[in-house]
Amino acid sequence: MQFSTDERFAKQLDAEDPLRGFRDKFHLPLGKDGKPVIYFAGNSLGLMPKPARAVVDEELDNWARLGVDAHHATGTPWYTYHEPLREPTARLVGAKPIEVICMNSLTVNLHLMLATFYRPAKSRFKILMEDPAFPSDTYAIKTQIVHHGLDPKDALMLARPRQGEFTVRNEDIVDLIEKNRDQLAVVMIGAVNFFTGQLHDIEKITTAAQKHGSHRQRPAVTA
Repeated sequence: MQFSTDERFAKQLDAEDPLRGFRDKFHLPLGKDGKPVIYFAGNSLGLMPKPARAVVDEELDNWARLGVDAHHATGTPWYTYHEPLREPTARLVGAKPIEVICMNSLTVNLHLMLATFYRPAKSRFKILMEDPAFPSDTYAIKTQIVHHGLDPKDALMLARPRQGEFTVRNEDIVDLIEKNRDQLAVVMIGAVNFFTGQLHDIEKITTAAQKHGSHRQRPAVTA
């Protein structure tokens, strides 16, 4: 198949896409002309699935009817909400069910993991992440660095795209790991960049980091 920037080619790909039917499962905002907009803001707040309202209403009804007992209600108990999600989440990330759990928000989980794995020493204290990273991820990293009495200007390294390019090359990330191997404490790279949609070679980056004793802390699948 020869790719083209022609609109007809794009429409042909849409028509042949086996997932094209999923478009009808979401509410699409309307533009001023009353037609559905082309929505590219999935990194922040994705489109609302049509069944979402019914699911939320069900939980609100449980709260109204049962109060605190809704934590242990039949059907969708809140207390054990993570258990039904364990198996599909494991399939999604290619792990065993015993190795995954759904909990908190991503930023909270980053803080929890950094509190465990980020133990800066005099020589190894730097954290490497991609630029641009999701803003709240960057805030979490800088907060942890300051928590340990360090300056983000000294402790935070950013893997940036080359001049004139829009994505970070995986080989440049590996090169930064190699060049700073004696100072790196943590390597945190998002599997899919929120801004560009770039898919990073997490296996290669993880191998390079573990080779020199750094920790990759970002989940392979991001929110």
